[in-house]
Amino acid sequence: MIVGLCLVMAFADTRFFRLQNLMIILQDTSIFMVLAMGMTLVITGRGIDLSIGSIAALSAVIMAMLIKDAGLNVFLGMAVAILVGITCGLVNALVITKLRVPDLIATLSTDLVFRGLALVLAAGVVLSRFPDPLTWVGRGRIFELIPIAAVIGVIAIAAGFVLYRYTPLGRYAVAIGGNTEAAVLTGIDVHRHKIYQYMLLGGLAGLAGILLTGRLNAIQATAGMGLTLHTIAAVVVGGTSLFGGRGSMMGTLVGVLLLSMVVNALVMLRLDFFWQQVAAGLIIITSVAFYAALQDPGRGGLSGLLRRVRGGRP
Repeated sequence: MIVGLCLVMAFADTRFFRLQNLMIILQDTSIFMVLAMGMTLVITGRGIDLSIGSIAALSAVIMAMLIKDAGLNVFLGMAVAILVGITCGLVNALVITKLRVPDLIATLSTDLVFRGLALVLAAGVVLSRFPDPLTWVGRGRIFELIPIAAVIGVIAIAAGFVLYRYTPLGRYAVAIGGNTEAAVLTGIDVHRHKIYQYMLLGGLAGLAGILLTGRLNAIQATAGMGLTLHTIAAVVVGGTSLFGGRGSMMGTLVGVLLLSMVVNALVMLRLDFFWQQVAAGLIIITSVAFYAALQDPGRGGLSGLLRRVRGGRP
């Protein structure tokens, strides 16, 4: 479906595969590459975080206020944004592991808390006009061509690939997501690794807030509201199972790029933001149904799913 849409767009609008538009797509994907790296680990470990958009906004608002109002050094401000994100991730992890609140409910609740804090701090004001180092991170280009933000996104995915394949953080995420009880019996500290996963994702959400602020040269408390759905959709499209135990960083990269191409195509077709949300939701449903069918041979696998869609008997 996604590849087909891209091919249709290539024929419908010759601007789609122009170098300038491809660079725009790369810049658009940077924030999602950063977030999707952390989300892949969390979902593989049978978790989910619905608060990353609010964490990005809160981190960015605090950073902006410190830089604009307190005169803090830009680089220290960016470091604070990442630390705020890590702290928010730790809050999520503690609510999940210590209070034993399900991941979905916990992060849905903290999403409201973090967004509310951002709204209180910003007080309805749009903070703008930041120093060059911050805008360079969000808007700058290498050789006036390759977006700096895209380079940061690729580095994040590459680091995620190493973490996923070659460190206990990735291996234990697969083990925990595949069978939590078995992971406990083998001596894996499930709660500790959950905390690591959510803190990493929180820090990456703080970095996403930096990229978002730098790109727009402005930030407000309502920023980042569409980040969570888009990120989850990209991760699922890339082959990571929402049921846990299975994921791929390279697949996530492909999912981010393909979904960003879809959004870019919808923009070129002059469809508004709400249709982009519809597309992301449909992609999640389709991907999860497809994976569930492949994992359920008792109901005929993929062919059984197709029969049910056509109205046939399972």
